[in-house]
Amino acid sequence: MEILNRWERKVGWLAFPGLLRYYALFHVLVCLLQFVNPEIGAVLSCDKGKIFQGEVWRVFTFLFADSGSRGLGALSMLFLFFMVSVAFMMSDALEGVWGVFRTSCFYYVGFLGLLVANFLYPVPMPGSGFFIYTAAFFAFATLFPRQEFLFFVIPVQVRWLAIIAAIPLALTVLPQPLYFPYVVISFSNYLLWAGIPALRGGGLRVSPRVKMPKSARAKGAAAVAFHSCKVCGRTEISDPQLEFRICADGEEYCEDHLIP
Repeated sequence: MEILNRWERKVGWLAFPGLLRYYALFHVLVCLLQFVNPEIGAVLSCDKGKIFQGEVWRVFTFLFADSGSRGLGALSMLFLFFMVSVAFMMSDALEGVWGVFRTSCFYYVGFLGLLVANFLYPVPMPGSGFFIYTAAFFAFATLFPRQEFLFFVIPVQVRWLAIIAAIPLALTVLPQPLYFPYVVISFSNYLLWAGIPALRGGGLRVSPRVKMPKSARAKGAAAVAFHSCKVCGRTEISDPQLEFRICADGEEYCEDHLIP
């Protein structure tokens, strides 16, 4: 987006390296606080009436209000560990593709979209703060559809996990079509940064000089190839000058083997 290039030159100080990392850690902190006092969620929630009465902190804290007010069981701890680990990995990957400023703007637009959506609808949606992770996950799956996660030693490509994650959203919208604009506004950052660009021209162009996530680099050269041509198998590691495109079939191809 050319407009972001102009903004970066003017307000580049808005770049926030690792913003999603800190966002995840704040969720963990609020979860721990709710373990001590389960009622704290009511103090942080998006209550429009109380916001207009002066409790302006709710404009920001509603993002963390539903972090987990029922204690820290084994399942909750496992979920928190998984959420933070994936958030750290996605944070590094998205910043490697878009740069810190553009990625920061991606999150800022997500925050603003959630705030607008919750103000437009009579009843704010509980847990909407987790949509930030979902939008980031969808963006990650769009950029790196063949990246694999291991579930009990079973490798699953991230694009299939994204489809599974989209099912609850679809089940929410289908019975209540009025919530469709809510979801569109809430995920406007994904649509603008990844969804629409991926559809335009049948593919999404990805920079060959992607800065790999630190967590991936630590695992060695075999783990850091995020792009691989389906035809020839070359990656950004084996040939750093290659450019890759995610085509309409969901597969990645190098510039020498693009589908017409």
